[in-house]
Amino acid sequence: MLSGKHCVQELYNANPEKLNDADFVKQALTQASLVASATLLDVTVHSFPVQGVTGFALLAESHISIHSWPESGYAAVDVFTCGETTDPEQACAFLAEAFEARSQHIITLDRYIPDFIKPVATTCLDRMDTKPHTICERRTAITV
Repeated sequence: MLSGKHCVQELYNANPEKLNDADFVKQALTQASLVASATLLDVTVHSFPVQGVTGFALLAESHISIHSWPESGYAAVDVFTCGETTDPEQACAFLAEAFEARSQHIITLDRYIPDFIKPVATTCLDRMDTKPHTICERRTAITV
């Protein structure tokens, strides 16, 4: 069963000022989650003393992360979303444009739950604090 898509993206020859701007990175991660139709739960960024920024967007559907090397115009990006209602590839396209990357490399993996993992229980809770939606937590057990 398909559980989601996982994109590993490398941005090359990107704008060094944007790659080194923690506020811009935070805004870009926030916007990328919207473009992917994902539910943003939290965003955190860290600027390194000399240069570079690491950012992480926690999504109800998984995550988006970035680590930048402004001195090289390079960023490593990871976008993983679960379910069929999100589009991590759109988040990648947005990030490449936002950081003005002249080129990029993306590997997209379809993530599958193996047939030998059987659902044990499902619990859902309604969250109304960000937007109306349902988050389901699925507990699984591996049977060998």
